[in-house]
Amino acid sequence: MVFAYIYLLITIVQLRTSLCIAVIADDAFSTNVNMVFSADDCILIENLYKFKNYGAKRLKQEFPTKGWSVFSVNKLLKKLRDTSTTARRAGSGRRRTVCTDDNVDSVNELVLSQESALKTHKSTRQIARETGIHHSSVYHIVRQDLKLKCLKKRHAQQLTAANCTSRLIRAQKLLHLFSASVVDFIFFNLHRWEDL
Repeated sequence: MVFAYIYLLITIVQLRTSLCIAVIADDAFSTNVNMVFSADDCILIENLYKFKNYGAKRLKQEFPTKGWSVFSVNKLLKKLRDTSTTARRAGSGRRRTVCTDDNVDSVNELVLSQESALKTHKSTRQIARETGIHHSSVYHIVRQDLKLKCLKKRHAQQLTAANCTSRLIRAQKLLHLFSASVVDFIFFNLHRWEDL
């Protein structure tokens, strides 16, 4: 009877030890250790703080898989006490100095062709020279604010009649290399070199 009791105590101690080691190993290999609070996390922390008076240590104990540090939760709770919200303050962060509404409008006028004057669009460097804005800022305005792509102008080859016939002959020779079942799905454009 005594031996059975001692054996039971030893197995319980071993189980607790293995569970503690598993929890420590799980925390050591967790990918959420230095995680920024998501919007859902902020809402959860805010509600538990307001309605249940949870502190940083209690929140960390309740949600060990989140990987929150006590310091980060305390910082968020301090922000909640000071401003009564976890959202960013209006006007916080770096101010926009170049990408103002006036500059966006002036770049928008120069980057697109007007309906009355076709082919009057300009490159980012030409717009930078005219407006006095750095060309990387012009590129940023075009990509981020106007949601357009900047393309470089490239000179294209002017095809003569001889070029067109030689391409037609080359395309017909290429078609003979494929089986008849595949030929119906092959298309050639005799006006662009990239398609061959």
